[in-house]
Amino acid sequence: MSYRVINGKLYFAADLKAVCNEKNSTRNNLNDSKDKISFKDTLTSEISKDTSFTISNHAAERLKSRNINLNENDMKNINSAINKAENRGCSESALLYKNSIFITSIKNRTVITALDKNSSNDNIFTNIDSLIIV
Repeated sequence: MSYRVINGKLYFAADLKAVCNEKNSTRNNLNDSKDKISFKDTLTSEISKDTSFTISNHAAERLKSRNINLNENDMKNINSAINKAENRGCSESALLYKNSIFITSIKNRTVITALDKNSSNDNIFTNIDSLIIV
């Protein structure tokens, strides 16, 4: 039995024809509903981009395994650092915050991985274009 992942959902290969037909009908409905998207919804989504970020599953697991706990104030400080990096044109950054390092995709607003400053093995970070000390 084979599977296929479409838009983050797992489907059986035998069901793909039905899924494709459903996607085509959904696409036609989306064209009809483009006029129904309000300015308020668009504005809210754009504003929330500056006030939030995502922590990847990998980073969440590392935070948990290393007993790194972030409170609301920590999250605001990290978000502020991401906003500053974005304004400076950074794309991949290392955020040094307290005793932790967060490797972050600024353009996607996602913390990719996290580690304790003292327990990093190699102390070498590649593919970053900036370091932000928070």
